[in-house]
Amino acid sequence: MGVRVLLIWPNSRNEVLGWGDLGAIAEPLALEYLAAALGQAGHEAHILDLRLHPDSLTETVAAFDPHLVGVTAFSMHVRRAREIAAEVKRLHPAVRTIVGGHHATFLPEDFFTPTIDYVVSGEGTTLITSVADALDRGNAVPDPAPGLYQREEGADGSADGATDRLWAPFDGFGRNKVGEQAFRQLPRPDRTLTAADRHRYFIDAMKPIALMRTTSGCPYRCTFCSIWRAMDGHYYIQDTDAVVEELASLEEDNVFLVDDEAFINGKRMIALAEAIQRAGIRKSYFTYCRIDTLLRNREAIAAWRDIGLRRLFVGIDAISAKDLNEYRKNCDIAQVEQGLAMARELDIEIFAQFVVNTDYTKSDFKALVRFIEHNRIDYPSFTVLTPLPGTELLTDDCVIYRGEDGRPNWDLFDCQNAVTETRLKADAFRHEYRNLYRVFKGAYTQYREHNVIVQELSAADALATGHPTSAMRAGRGNLDRAVSGSPS
Repeated sequence: MGVRVLLIWPNSRNEVLGWGDLGAIAEPLALEYLAAALGQAGHEAHILDLRLHPDSLTETVAAFDPHLVGVTAFSMHVRRAREIAAEVKRLHPAVRTIVGGHHATFLPEDFFTPTIDYVVSGEGTTLITSVADALDRGNAVPDPAPGLYQREEGADGSADGATDRLWAPFDGFGRNKVGEQAFRQLPRPDRTLTAADRHRYFIDAMKPIALMRTTSGCPYRCTFCSIWRAMDGHYYIQDTDAVVEELASLEEDNVFLVDDEAFINGKRMIALAEAIQRAGIRKSYFTYCRIDTLLRNREAIAAWRDIGLRRLFVGIDAISAKDLNEYRKNCDIAQVEQGLAMARELDIEIFAQFVVNTDYTKSDFKALVRFIEHNRIDYPSFTVLTPLPGTELLTDDCVIYRGEDGRPNWDLFDCQNAVTETRLKADAFRHEYRNLYRVFKGAYTQYREHNVIVQELSAADALATGHPTSAMRAGRGNLDRAVSGSPS
């Protein structure tokens, strides 16, 4: 018979994480994977994207009448995910709630609250399906499984759970040899559930845009990144025929490959480009790439340029030997400059990400500006070095902004706020960081369809509003115009 499952992508004050300063609201791909798995098991799923429909929670819950409501969450969504679960319980106390995603994978205890019934730590397609199966059988207690936590009936926020390592890769994605097979057997994302919104998903001028994954994981060990720990260092590859078939099914002309590092295997990417070309598929592509990968796999990059690759989001991250070593980038400045020159030769647009270390001085900020200008980087984007959950940077005492419960103020973990001590005074660091966006304002004007930075806050106001570094305040009207395509 099956149960009804409402899957929610939360809204937050700042959606910058993962996109630098790019204007972007991209499809909720993770929820589409969950929906596909639930559908295969005989359940009915519905997706609500609160970034586009911020006032639709009550109406959607009433109309869909779900048995289970699931919310995914990055760290900056922790508070909002709790609020959503609490509101669902207020509307319909009998509805079960489940939370998963990046933050729950590493710190599930942040969701051990009375209004959340289950927490998923790790890959969730099998685990959410097991919960839905149990509810369908009339049993609120699913079979125990690694990574699945359940709130004890009557207990005040406590949860039973399993796993000896919170970052252990679950669901067959682990050290065992069936990991890649399990990845390849994932159902194709159910994009029919976002059909009404698909024309509104964009990454700056690439609109509408679809997201697609051809690999999973990353073998590198950057200190500020937790992807490799989530996958225990494994890197899984989807079958070429499956990639081509899924790509052919996409109606959008623009595609962002969300692979954590798509071009690691150059021969595989050349073969995939050739298969896509034989299939007569023509899209405009955008994806991530490391500088050392770019240098090593020029032929593969060129092959993809010939089938539509227009842009690479390159994590340069640092411009000093000290920071490159600290971040474990395994490259030097000369290689960075060689990679940028190669991209220009290949006529590939580079969107360069820089991780601003919290030990920056004013001279470091000036050096970063000089480096960008000297290397003619058209689109620089910036994030603040942030101790995200799952990274070795996050220690018990490193976070200086905390909530009433003593836990870090997760709202600030959008990679645009300094949440640890800075060498400069807090207001001086914030001023220098925001000045990077002012210096390169022309780059953002060139690529963005709208302006999310609608006002520049004073340091005092920024601190008062809970965003000590960032001055970005999304205007509702501006955002609505951006996603609808109207001029700002």
